[in-house]
Amino acid sequence: MSQFRVGTATPELIVDALTAAAGNPARVRASFAKGQCVHGTYLPSDRAGEITISRSFTRPSRVLARFSIDGGDPGLADTDNLVLRGFSFRLGGGRSRSDILTQSAPVHFARTLDQMLAFLSARIPGPDGRPDLEKIKAFSAANPETLHQAHYIAALPPHASFTATTYWGVHAFPATNSMGVTRFIKFKVVPVGGDAAPMEKGIKTKSADFPHDELEDRIAARDARFSVLALLDRPGDPTVDVTLRWPDEDSREEVRLGTIVITGVEPNKACDADFFDPTNLAEGIGHPPDEIFAARRAAYAISLAKRRLSGRSP
Repeated sequence: MSQFRVGTATPELIVDALTAAAGNPARVRASFAKGQCVHGTYLPSDRAGEITISRSFTRPSRVLARFSIDGGDPGLADTDNLVLRGFSFRLGGGRSRSDILTQSAPVHFARTLDQMLAFLSARIPGPDGRPDLEKIKAFSAANPETLHQAHYIAALPPHASFTATTYWGVHAFPATNSMGVTRFIKFKVVPVGGDAAPMEKGIKTKSADFPHDELEDRIAARDARFSVLALLDRPGDPTVDVTLRWPDEDSREEVRLGTIVITGVEPNKACDADFFDPTNLAEGIGHPPDEIFAARRAAYAISLAKRRLSGRSP
């Protein structure tokens, strides 16, 4: 499609390409369209100040959060075991507010905005309603780093429960601690008690909304708790290429910033009326230096505006 020419990527074109690749559904998010809004509490650990002075992470607060399934199709079955999960959460309010976006894979599928646009354009369905598989194969062969996320998901499929899944922040955030020292960190959100078993084959026979139904059971049992961790950088770690993991990321030093406890289901309108803005970060956590992060706020604002516009009466 001519409007998606490589080299011309903008946040608006990314939103349009996401929507086109999903079949142009109306009044939904361009990505992670299906989800459930929840609320809870955050309690900092006594080590949070070692990593950041951010009041979002060093003070107790209420939490607004959203669990979600990747893609622009709100009818997607939750039991699809090759689909990314998302967990966005908001800590604090006012000048103490931080919005953190995490997902069930530790890397993004594109390094730059142009590469992201080309990735999505290759997957837009043709007149027959299906994407051109040869076009996708050719793009993947020329851009092998765009397969890192898919390979991770294939090797470690998502879990049956939203609250028994580990979530990752793919960006490297500069964090300044109480001693005035700044270093890069990555966020990792781990269920208290560890991950559940990977999604079983039998889960396909359950309701398509199984994880949403199971979420309410977990909350009722007070079993929806997460440790918010900061993975600490080392010299030479990549900070601008979000398709790459840090070396030995699974075994490197990490500090627990605090604990999130999900205490109730929130009406989805509480999350749908606005968006989790990744650039909303209380002092002590800076903006990551990569190109994808720089475009996120504008893309989310455009997606929200398009949802509101499509919901108007003619």
